[in-house]
Amino acid sequence: MNIKPGQWLAGAAVVPVAAVCTALFTQHVLGMQPCPWCVLQRLIFLGISLAAVAGLLLRGAWPRRGAATVMLALAGCGVAAALWQHFVAAASVSCNLTLADRVMTGLGLDALWPEVFAPMASCADAAAKLLGVPYEFYSLTLFVALAGAAVMVLRRPQA
Repeated sequence: MNIKPGQWLAGAAVVPVAAVCTALFTQHVLGMQPCPWCVLQRLIFLGISLAAVAGLLLRGAWPRRGAATVMLALAGCGVAAALWQHFVAAASVSCNLTLADRVMTGLGLDALWPEVFAPMASCADAAAKLLGVPYEFYSLTLFVALAGAAVMVLRRPQA
């Protein structure tokens, strides 16, 4: 399978936006309210998408390597956030004033765009399963796949 770096970047631009749209659907239609770690992961997904778009627009090996490096770093942050959400935050009664909560309020995104970035539930209350799988494992899997796409771009940025 010979997928070109531009195709990896295009996928990495579209897939995270689709993931956030899916999260918004499950929130607003299915009533699955997000916790601070959930909305932080939404922000990370959108950051990965923006980095991928930058890599597509700024042609050349070094801009693409830079975009892929940012994508890889953000995907690593996303993996850490999903794991923390599952193994630590979901077991705590309150997730107020955690790193996720401070990042979102510090950036002001929860006030600027509350329907997307405002946490609506505690981590323990937001712990949910979708088709029998913990919700955060879907984002964990996607973050790993996006890291893989970034690695593929780093391997051959100009192909």
